[in-house]
Amino acid sequence: MLISSKMKLPFLTYFVFFVLFNCCHSAKTHSSLKKQASILVTLKQSFGVSDHPFLVNWNLVDYSLICSNWSGVTCDNATFSVVSLDISNLNLSGTLSPAITQLRSLETLSVPGNGFSGAFPARIHELTRLRFLNISNNMFDGGLEFNFTLLKRIEVLDAYNNNFSSLLPAGVSRLTSLQHLNLGGNYFSGEIPASYGGLQLLTFLHLGGNDLRGFIPSHLGNLTSLKQLSLGYFNQFDGGIPVEFGKLVNLVHLDMSNCGLDGKIPNELGNLTKLDTLYLQTNRLVGLIPSSLSNLVSLKYLDLSNNQIVGEVPPELSSLKELTVLNLFINRLHGDISMFVAELPKLEALSLWENNFTGTIPPMLGQNGKLKTLDLSTNKLTGVIPKSLCFGRKLEILILFNNFLFGPLPDDLGKCESLSRVRMGQNYLSGSLPKGFLYLPSLSLVELQNNYLAGQLKELTTNDRRGPSKLLAQLNLSNNRLSGVLPTSLGNFLGLKILFLDGNNLSGDIPGEIGGLKNVLKLDMSRNKFSGRIPPEISHCSSLTYLDLSRNQLTGPMPPQISQLHILNYLNVSWNHLNETLPDEFGSMKSLTSVDFSHNNLSGSIPEIGQYSLMKPSSFSGNPNLCVPYLNHTCNNSSSTSLQQNNKQVDNKTTKVPARYKLVFALGLLVCSLAFVILAVIKTRKMRTPSKSTWKLTAFQKLEFGSQDILECLKDNNIIGQGGAGVVYGGTMPNGEQVAIKKLGTSKGNGGSHDSGLSAEMQTLGRIRHRYIVRLMALCSNKETNLLIYEYMPNGSLGELLHGKKGGCLLKWDTRLKIAIEAAKGLSYLHHDCSPLIIHRDVKSNNILISSDFEAHVADFGLAKFLNEGGASECMSAIAGSYGYIAPEYAYTLKIDEKSDVYSYGVVLLELITGRRPVGDFGENGLDIVQWTKMQTNGTKEGVDKILDERLKKVSLEEAKQVLFVAMLCVQEHNVERPTMREVVQMLVQAKQPNTFQTH
Repeated sequence: MLISSKMKLPFLTYFVFFVLFNCCHSAKTHSSLKKQASILVTLKQSFGVSDHPFLVNWNLVDYSLICSNWSGVTCDNATFSVVSLDISNLNLSGTLSPAITQLRSLETLSVPGNGFSGAFPARIHELTRLRFLNISNNMFDGGLEFNFTLLKRIEVLDAYNNNFSSLLPAGVSRLTSLQHLNLGGNYFSGEIPASYGGLQLLTFLHLGGNDLRGFIPSHLGNLTSLKQLSLGYFNQFDGGIPVEFGKLVNLVHLDMSNCGLDGKIPNELGNLTKLDTLYLQTNRLVGLIPSSLSNLVSLKYLDLSNNQIVGEVPPELSSLKELTVLNLFINRLHGDISMFVAELPKLEALSLWENNFTGTIPPMLGQNGKLKTLDLSTNKLTGVIPKSLCFGRKLEILILFNNFLFGPLPDDLGKCESLSRVRMGQNYLSGSLPKGFLYLPSLSLVELQNNYLAGQLKELTTNDRRGPSKLLAQLNLSNNRLSGVLPTSLGNFLGLKILFLDGNNLSGDIPGEIGGLKNVLKLDMSRNKFSGRIPPEISHCSSLTYLDLSRNQLTGPMPPQISQLHILNYLNVSWNHLNETLPDEFGSMKSLTSVDFSHNNLSGSIPEIGQYSLMKPSSFSGNPNLCVPYLNHTCNNSSSTSLQQNNKQVDNKTTKVPARYKLVFALGLLVCSLAFVILAVIKTRKMRTPSKSTWKLTAFQKLEFGSQDILECLKDNNIIGQGGAGVVYGGTMPNGEQVAIKKLGTSKGNGGSHDSGLSAEMQTLGRIRHRYIVRLMALCSNKETNLLIYEYMPNGSLGELLHGKKGGCLLKWDTRLKIAIEAAKGLSYLHHDCSPLIIHRDVKSNNILISSDFEAHVADFGLAKFLNEGGASECMSAIAGSYGYIAPEYAYTLKIDEKSDVYSYGVVLLELITGRRPVGDFGENGLDIVQWTKMQTNGTKEGVDKILDERLKKVSLEEAKQVLFVAMLCVQEHNVERPTMREVVQMLVQAKQPNTFQTH
């Protein structure tokens, strides 16, 4: 028993020690968890949200569950220290609190896809264990200068798409473990540090989309581990491509597009045998295409377009068997294309337009069964169109216009159901259209004008299961030799907007089924042999704005039903055999601005009512039996005399109004006016004395002022402008910060569904942070009024600077071009980089605000609309926008897409060039800046000197020509012909280097 007691004593000691150790360890762990939880809660508070569903379990009460139940948090299994924080793509806002640097065990920090703004925590280098740092797609600004020497373990640094604007951080070169560096999509300036060439482990480097200048360091050629290198877009480097890049033998992706490169393409690039993507488009590259590029046996995407490359394409390129996309358009290349594209087994897209290529299109092209896009337009190609282009039934785009091609269209095209866009005008094509071609299910655009096509337009047979394409929007068959009657099935193209059949030999009656074209905007059937009467069913084409039936053999009277086309503004029925009298109903067509009834057999007198009184005398000439008093064609029949006498009697009766009725009417008008004034005064007093207790302030960033400070600025003497949806006040906050306050009244009608644009503006601006888009700071609201608080722009709007009292004198040409580029970048962001994509819908010079350093900011999103998924156009319930800026298709159809904004932006460009307002400065009634510019310049950029603002003293004519060219592209009548805003930005940036600018 004694021995047993002695043995139990040590065991008891060990047991007590074990329990005490675990208790201490547990207490220490709990303390650590609580501290880390406190840090994360502080972090959450800086986000400016308290109820985000992803962060709902970030609660200090549940600190013990931080490692198991807190979303986005990962802990070390042994130490329970937080080692990873991932709050990606949550659409959070506010700032990233410096408290993050207290999580000293953090190895991974991932916060991309949010709206964080302000400076990034400067002491991030205190997280010495950090290996992965991703802060991309936010709005951080300032610089990125840390003590990089402490971040020895970091492997990934991704700051893509923020607002950083300093020099590139030189300290990055001390991150010896770095493998992935992405600083693209910011506003970094200066030169690329040569020391970046010392990052030997780097496999990914993206510096594109900044404002970098200088020469590209040859030291980057030392990054032999590099697999992807992107330096293009908005950077403007001096010199050319360093020959040292030939040492980057592991490179897979090289993008140096649109960054001002000149010189020749180095032969050394042929050493990059692992390369699958080479983008060098939109630069100033000259010389020949090196034959050494044929060594790039892995190459899939080659784009050398929009340069000044000359000579023939090396036939050796036919050895690039992996090539999928080949873009060489807008260069000065020549020679026979069959030498290098005949046998590319994986080719899907070939774009060689606007060169000087000759010879024939390779007859085997398309036999690989993979071809999707073919654009060989504006060359000097001859021969016939190959039969195998749609061999794989994948061809979507076929563009061959402006060549010397002849012969018939291949019959196989009539079976190519994948075809979407066909443009083969301005050739010498003959024969008839392939059977079923016009009824292909995916067709959206067909242009075959100015050829020698003959035969009849085939009727859709009952056995054809496909039916007409609902997508076909434009069909142009003008100036051919087509004959026969018009098929009735043409009326089944429900999506058709443009139909041009002019200049053919079509005959017979115009079928009444043409009234089925409910969406057609323009219909031109002139210069044919149509006979019979004008079908009254044409009045069912309710979207019609342009109708030309001239130079046919039409007979009978003008159908009065045409007056039901309420937006028709062009009507030409001249040189026919129309007879009888003109319908009185046409006098009510207020939209009709151009009309021609000349050279027919019309008779009787012209109705002297409504729109008839505004028509030109020449509109009625050539009708010998028509009574036109001002052409000395007087009416001698008794019926007309009687009619005039009756009208005179009626006029006399209606003018004799008893005096007592005039007095009653005047007194009633006076009473109504007094009542209106009294109500207005009462309403104004109510609005000037809002209830202070009901105001709610919603901040979108950290503010140093409150709602009371805002309300004190709502004084008449603080009014600085009128926005699209309300009055704008200027104000200075107690901390000296200047703001702009837009006052919106909340509509109580319509079930509260309309709020003067507030919901649109909030949904849009609340999540946007971009250098060239005005920043929404806060919303202050009560039940009756909403106040939007913006950053203040001291130079007002572009419209005020151009057309206001200062008379444009502040805006020199360089400043105007700078503003144009910046505004274009803002719109490009909305159209291409937002999620969801956004249409502004009210782009105008008054909605481009100018900061103190004359930087442009796109403003006033009261009319903004999100683009539908897939970019489809949206039909609005009413016209929104500003007169003079509205795109034609929007005014007539209420259907919009991002190209409607492009048109409006084109009008702004014309304002910058001419100094004139969009409307009202051109003398003639109804003439706008677009029409005036086309008249003055004959539609060519060489006429820019005729329209330049006289107040401009020093203007680069070459730059002005290119800007005018871009403007005229933007205001093309058909939206499919307008560029995207991303393309507009590229072209305007190039305008500052006119020798690089190409046109197509």
